[in-house]
Amino acid sequence: MRDFWFEMKEGLFIALRALRSNKVRATLTMLGIIIGITSVVLMTTAIKGIDGAFQKGISALGSDVLYIDKFAWFGNRDYWKMRNRRNLTMDDYTRFKGLAKLPKAFAPVLRSRKTIKFGDKNVEGVILIGSTSDYVATTNFTFNLGRFFSQTESKSARDVVVLGSEVAKKIFPRGNALDKKIKIGNHNFKVIGVLAEQGSFILGSFNPDNQVFLPIGSIFKYYLNRSRGSITINIRAQNPAMVDDTKAEAIGVMRKVRGLKYDEEDDFAVNQQEGLMNNFNSIVGVIQIAGLFITGLALFVGAIGIMNIMFVSVKERTKEIGLRKAIGAKKRTILGQFILESSVICLFGGLIGLLLAVILSMVIDQFLPTSVQYSAVIIAIVISLITGVVAGFAPAYTAAKMDPVTALRYE
Repeated sequence: MRDFWFEMKEGLFIALRALRSNKVRATLTMLGIIIGITSVVLMTTAIKGIDGAFQKGISALGSDVLYIDKFAWFGNRDYWKMRNRRNLTMDDYTRFKGLAKLPKAFAPVLRSRKTIKFGDKNVEGVILIGSTSDYVATTNFTFNLGRFFSQTESKSARDVVVLGSEVAKKIFPRGNALDKKIKIGNHNFKVIGVLAEQGSFILGSFNPDNQVFLPIGSIFKYYLNRSRGSITINIRAQNPAMVDDTKAEAIGVMRKVRGLKYDEEDDFAVNQQEGLMNNFNSIVGVIQIAGLFITGLALFVGAIGIMNIMFVSVKERTKEIGLRKAIGAKKRTILGQFILESSVICLFGGLIGLLLAVILSMVIDQFLPTSVQYSAVIIAIVISLITGVVAGFAPAYTAAKMDPVTALRYE
């Protein structure tokens, strides 16, 4: 055992000396490994960060919430057919609420897009969510400041508004949004609440941080004609275990509300988070496959480069190998020396790639959420060492089986 550790120590010194004497060659050899490790760590941190933000954002919607809409969000959709469906109206909502028994909470939702202004600041393309005071009961929203609008404010279509955290930061970077008057389009609204951050990266209009919430009557009054806008009906089940039963009841009640005969197709859709999750997971899956392919290609190219350089190194040090074998060095010693040298090159390359990936992750985090995981660090180091062993084995084996007499004659 003592001999083994002595050989490892001696081999490490020789490997470091060889790298020091060929700095440029060693650096160029590391490039493939650096690119490969940077790719795999960046992919891991980006996917983890996005997934974390997505899970945080989607939790704000509630896993037990269903969305009755004119359009199906995901799956096989005939857009033009759904576009020609009748709009869901407030009368539909009122009748549905009177007939459905299982939901814990109901809320009509109407969406629009407008520019938000305050002083010389403005945010374009902000999503307006018009609803009733019951809307907050169909979500898991939490507040940084203030409150949601009351039943009285909702029924009388008061000019009050609740801001998503992202919108609030843009127009009130110093805070103090409460009781301020902002302009939505050409109309003034009083800020009565600011939501806590729900998840800054989530799919499209499902980002509550980039939304403002106001009474649905205000949207009808200022921005959309009642005959034009199709609402969404949010319903919340009593608990997650009752989602399927609540969905089945919702379909039956909506068919009755819409006056559909038994042989007519539904002219509405009941959407839920499962579709959103499946869509997100399929996107992440494609990203992972593409990332793994790029990473594997970079590591393969890096490993081939290291193998070639190690063959050159073996050729250059043929006399040294012959001399060491002549004075008693065993095959395993020579084998271990060159595998160790290859592994050290890959390990240095992996550590540089890891450092580069962490720095790039910090930059990317300014635009997209990232999350550096301990597992990514371990994976980077393990992949580097495995690549070093695999790439260095053939050159090391060639060196180990050299005949000492032939090697000493080499010019």
